Amino acid sequence: MPPAVRRLAREDADHILDTFPIVRPKDEAKYGTYRTMELILADQLRPAQRDQERPMNPYNTSPPSQPWRKTTPAVLGLLALVALLGAFSFGLGFVAMIAAMVAVWVLPEWRWLAKLGATFGAFVLLAVGAGLGGQLDESATKQPEAKARDDGGVSAEATSSPTPAKVRKAADYTGKPLNEAEKLARSAGFTTGRHDAAEDDRSIIMRSLWTVCFQEADTAAKSIDFAAVKSGEPCPEKDGGPLPWPKMPDVVGATYNTAIKDLKQAGIDLDSVTLDDVYLDIDSPTAEEAAEDGAEWRVCFQSPDEGTKVTATTTVGLHLGRWTDADLVQDCPKAKDTTYKIPANDPDYESDNSTSEEEDGSTGGGSSSSSGGSTGGGSSVGTVHPGSFCSPQGATGVTKAGTPMVCGPGSDGRNRWRSS
Repeated sequence: MPPAVRRLAREDADHILDTFPIVRPKDEAKYGTYRTMELILADQLRPAQRDQERPMNPYNTSPPSQPWRKTTPAVLGLLALVALLGAFSFGLGFVAMIAAMVAVWVLPEWRWLAKLGATFGAFVLLAVGAGLGGQLDESATKQPEAKARDDGGVSAEATSSPTPAKVRKAADYTGKPLNEAEKLARSAGFTTGRHDAAEDDRSIIMRSLWTVCFQEADTAAKSIDFAAVKSGEPCPEKDGGPLPWPKMPDVVGATYNTAIKDLKQAGIDLDSVTLDDVYLDIDSPTAEEAAEDGAEWRVCFQSPDEGTKVTATTTVGLHLGRWTDADLVQDCPKAKDTTYKIPANDPDYESDNSTSEEEDGSTGGGSSSSSGGSTGGGSSVGTVHPGSFCSPQGATGVTKAGTPMVCGPGSDGRNRWRSS
């Protein structure tokens, strides 16, 4: 019986049980005595024995114990370990954070919002631990320097030597990527700063994409300020000046080899040069093909125009035409991609030529062809162009180089000038 329950005296029990007039007559009729009262009194008189025989009250028992690793203090300790390990090593802190997140969602019987908050807390603890570790590392590097300065000051005061302390000179980092220059300068004990060397005063975000043009070192304060430009940009003449972009020269009419030489002398990156042909029926040459026959290719058009600044994003275009000694016409067309180098490649050429032949035939024998320059059969028409259409068959002529030519059927069955 619980100790909080007060036990009744025998007189109190007799008085209380006498208030049940129905129970007593039934017990006396059945058992010959008031059995209910006797049982209650017997229970009251044997408390110690009754307490030993009675089973444990389930409502007063403590809950069953859990393994220590599943308890809330264990999980909270693992979360604290994230910040501790993150201060020494970000990798170890990250592993501890993953373990803590798994423990939060698997081990303790927390509510969903509590688990979500603990997960977010793991990220925060890792960031805080890593930040504290970085500050500790920085202070650790500064402490030896401060101690060295203090020791140097004490030794300078203690000694009367007039010899000044040797000042360490900063290395030359110009031409190096900005991130590499800053790393080398910090390893040499200097603090670094950076800014745009051009007049635009642009913000420097990706330091690996910038190149050092100038540096200003303060050996007393052990600091270096770097002035840099984006990779591929030319350095200005002075810090804060305009970028000296090269200007496009006039290469129209020059051979390909001469044009490339002029572009290189102007400081233009040849990788930004593109080539194209000016005719509709000729494919664009590659740089290797144009260089192989550089004297035969000439620049008909260029982009950008002469005097235009060629920046890192500018594409230089050379529109070329190719002529040999056998070509009668060696001039650029009036516009790009408007004419055919070989007239026979023009789809409208055949109809135009057939019309002119009909007109020539209607004038009677002995008429001359304006296009071919030939007259009656076997007559000489003077200078002709090899491969061009001609009429009538059998007419003769010579090329500009003096080669005899004759008008006869070509591989396509039509009359063309061929060598005789």
